[in-house]
Amino acid sequence: MNDTADAPPYADLTPDAVLNAIDAIGRQAGDDSLITTGTLLTLNSYENRVFQVGVESADGTSGFAIAKFYRPGRWTDAQIEEEHAFVAELAAAEVPAVPARVIGGRTLHHVDGHRVALFERRGGRAPNLDDDEVLQWLGRFIGRLHAVGSARPYAQRPALDLASFGTEPRQWLLDHDWVPPELRTTWASVSQQALQVAAERISQVPEVARLRLHGDVHEGNVLWYDGLKQSGPHFVDFDDSRMGPAVQDLWMLLGSREQAPQRLKALLDGYEEFREFDDRELALIEPLRTLRLLHYSAWIARRWSDPAFPAAFPFFDTPRYWEARILELREQVAAMSEPALRPAR
Repeated sequence: MNDTADAPPYADLTPDAVLNAIDAIGRQAGDDSLITTGTLLTLNSYENRVFQVGVESADGTSGFAIAKFYRPGRWTDAQIEEEHAFVAELAAAEVPAVPARVIGGRTLHHVDGHRVALFERRGGRAPNLDDDEVLQWLGRFIGRLHAVGSARPYAQRPALDLASFGTEPRQWLLDHDWVPPELRTTWASVSQQALQVAAERISQVPEVARLRLHGDVHEGNVLWYDGLKQSGPHFVDFDDSRMGPAVQDLWMLLGSREQAPQRLKALLDGYEEFREFDDRELALIEPLRTLRLLHYSAWIARRWSDPAFPAAFPFFDTPRYWEARILELREQVAAMSEPALRPAR
């Protein structure tokens, strides 16, 4: 996540501006199903701005659309369109993902300086990750997602790697003085140690296949639908989709170290019904967790000028936050020194 814009993004994105943008997209495309009704609900999203918008057709049929306003400077148009194309591939293969709507022949729209995509509204609840049947179901769908994702690489979107998720974010935080002075030396030392150990562990698993991923599979990005005719999960928010190892889309579902072996077994039982899993990738779980910790802190810091971030992360610019990160990184050094996680038998 590499934008460093100082001006607060979305400052001009008032409710009227959101509704006017949706109306403009409909007018430009000649789509009479995108007439806003004035109903607007802001959904929980920090990286982008996402709204549920009431719409109606010229014939009076009403419903809702999900409007996503992309953060300025993060992705290029080509990278966003490549993500949209991947999700459309998944939907065509009957993998439960929500593709961007094609309106006027395109999925990405420019309105008053904003980049906007519209999606069908899909409801659901968080999955019960303590249920082995649910985890097997998720594993099957992730396996199907990866079967599609491995068909071809991304041409525009980047890869998850040590440099972009570890080395660069760490150095950015130090260069921009985000770590409190009294903790800077300690954080710099333990973060460097964690990166070195992560690099060593990653180097011990050479030639792992890289494929197109969801990139951020956690329970907040999987919605479970309970219906009379159809039930099961669907995936939302492919904004972090990039190239990387398959295990990246599994490890965030594993829970605590005590829960992880059984959860991993259930996930892989489902996954391997559709795609073989390379067991060597299990050694990447703790290095990937370490990279996420470093990347996450820089992600928040880079967006601090966005009022949504201080409101959501009020302890970020306090010693308390960085003391907790130092402890986490020390724990990661220890975890990466232990044998790789294995599924329960």
